[in-house]
Amino acid sequence: MTAVPAERILHAIQVFRGERVLLDTDLAILYGVETRALIQAVKRNIQRFPGDFMFQLTESEWANLKSQSVISSAWGGRRSAPYAFTELGVAMLSSVLKSERAI
Repeated sequence: MTAVPAERILHAIQVFRGERVLLDTDLAILYGVETRALIQAVKRNIQRFPGDFMFQLTESEWANLKSQSVISSAWGGRRSAPYAFTELGVAMLSSVLKSERAI
């Protein structure tokens, strides 16, 4: 298992609602799991993710994010807006995911 370059993580950090966050798709890549598996793990443990740990982007936030994306296909196929995780949420994810990298 190789370390994730710091530049990759720094590039993935975004600001929504005044919070620095990482989106579910970026975290799935960083933790080596599928996005749907990450979301399922969160939903199974939703009591561990209060509002200051995670929130789902609104439709307008998501539309804005998609319009800023250089590669429009990056968000294709998604049916719902991504989840955004604060630093606390990212730390909590490592306790609910079962990937080698998360452990």
